[in-house]
Amino acid sequence: MEHITKHFPGVLANDDVSLELYPGQVLALLGENGAGKSTLMNMLVGLYRPDSGSIYIRGELAEIHSPQDSMALGVGMIHQEFKLVGNMTVAENIVLGLKELSFVPNMDEIRSRIRELSKRYGLQVDPNAVIHNLSVGEQQRVEILKLVYRGADILILDEPTAVLTPGESRDLNEILKIMLSEGKSAIFITHKMDEVIEFSHKVQVLRRGKTVNTCDTTTVTPKDLANMMVGRDVLFSLDRCPYNPGGVKLKIDHVTVSNPLGNRPYLDDVSLEVHRGEIVGIAGVAGNGQTQLTDAITGLVPISAGTIQIDGRNMTNATPLQIIRAGVSHIPADRGANGIVGDMSVGDNLAMKKYRTKEISKGMVIKRSFLRAFADKLIQAFVIKTPDQDTCVKFLSGGNIQKTILAREIDSCGGVLIAVYPSRGLDVGATEAVRQNLILQRDKGNAILLISEELDELQMVADKIAVMFEGRIMGIRNVKETNTEELGLMMAGHTEARRDA
Repeated sequence: MEHITKHFPGVLANDDVSLELYPGQVLALLGENGAGKSTLMNMLVGLYRPDSGSIYIRGELAEIHSPQDSMALGVGMIHQEFKLVGNMTVAENIVLGLKELSFVPNMDEIRSRIRELSKRYGLQVDPNAVIHNLSVGEQQRVEILKLVYRGADILILDEPTAVLTPGESRDLNEILKIMLSEGKSAIFITHKMDEVIEFSHKVQVLRRGKTVNTCDTTTVTPKDLANMMVGRDVLFSLDRCPYNPGGVKLKIDHVTVSNPLGNRPYLDDVSLEVHRGEIVGIAGVAGNGQTQLTDAITGLVPISAGTIQIDGRNMTNATPLQIIRAGVSHIPADRGANGIVGDMSVGDNLAMKKYRTKEISKGMVIKRSFLRAFADKLIQAFVIKTPDQDTCVKFLSGGNIQKTILAREIDSCGGVLIAVYPSRGLDVGATEAVRQNLILQRDKGNAILLISEELDELQMVADKIAVMFEGRIMGIRNVKETNTEELGLMMAGHTEARRDA
């Protein structure tokens, strides 16, 4: 990619960016939220067209107008949210949409080819398995196999380890090594500094749409990379007051949430307590009941058994508004569906929890001057990158949308903060700020329930960690009395994880 430039209204997303990738190489692409990483990759896979610049593949000028064009050139992307049809088999998903497929495809030949590729790359995928019966790690292997089956030799992986256990991350690294040995290449987008060092040969850092550095990963440390990304030193440890919890603020007692589509409930007899001045982390691979747990607490899904108490008050199956009035803030897992109103301005989204207060409204009249001053304060405090507060929030980058939600929910916290993947999609500088804010809320005496897929984050921020698997709590550990291997085993469903693992 040579001298790529791309404008959006009010934003210069990529400014004269060049990128090189060689056979058998993994290039890590790093940058703050809004630095232009996704835009650059979306042009490579045909979702956007550059305003200027050229793309060459194997030395030939490439005209890429659509994802089909990029796939024909051997370029494929695995998105963070998988593009699979849940009620279809692995084989059906892999060939779905192929133009060269006959009207009545020979599924036996297709399955045989899938088994061959699966064995060749150590993917361990059953072509007859139905997608919704597979774990997240297995679904990711299906996405990889889908690209390989279609002839891709340049793979773009967007946050590929975000939903994997530590063991599955190591398996992914081994799979990539086999592919690289055959001359395939990969562009690896991640916010995990240690994975840049482990997975990639070279790293390219973007800041504000420009390349600030490209170097061999053997010559840099995680601290160096973080400094390049944000232009300052980043803390990899957090100062915090001694752990001194108060009384129980949030109590979840034998809670069950039924699953109308299956025999196994979303939550199965879950009990948990969060005290004042305490952060309880929930570890687990996505899809094991974490989202249903937080939705049950915040009144978004009904509970079929058990009770939920806040400050000793029974709030079981209370409405979301009642939960909010009880002092609960919620950073949801799905920021687009549940966290923002896309067609409203950044300022209005920030003030959403203030509309019922006398500060910002008088009867039916909104005090616009106060709203604007309030929004400006949060935009500055949380470093939300937006042309102005009147911009529709849907036009911000994913990371800045997340910052908007964080700012609103942390500001409105009245005693309990439910934070679901709060640093997902955030760069290292923004992640540092989120973690510091969680610690600050804890030190103020608030009760924090932190759901995260990153064990490093939980071990850095939480006081206790509960591990979920298939809707159950597999165990609760004091952070100082556990390790990554034990937590990883519990995430994989082992109830008797060894303490000395």
